[in-house]
Amino acid sequence: MRAMAQGVFGMIRIDAIWLALGASDLRAGMDTLLARVVREIDGGARIHTAYVFANRGTTRLKVLVYDGAGLWLCNRRLQQGRFVWPNGDNADAALSITPAQWDWLIVGAPWQHLSAQKKITVV
Repeated sequence: MRAMAQGVFGMIRIDAIWLALGASDLRAGMDTLLARVVREIDGGARIHTAYVFANRGTTRLKVLVYDGAGLWLCNRRLQQGRFVWPNGDNADAALSITPAQWDWLIVGAPWQHLSAQKKITVV
């Protein structure tokens, strides 16, 4: 159980998480999603980086991860509700999120309220 506490996914080391803005066709497989990462998001899949794609209804996610030896493709579907997905004017853009924001996103919580700011500046 100790391994589950390490990293975002437990058994897969994740150093960065990128959300692919806009809707993705989640019928697409690993190669199609990888092509989108190369063309539109990061110029190439980086080691220990998760690239997250959502369907139009934001009820499903696909996560593509390159671990240095190969690719992982993970799926997540909510039985009720929707994932809180950012509205992007540019569907070819991507947004980096923190591990804490990821933890909220995958349960459908409003993760955008988690700020990178770690101090109180207004009294």
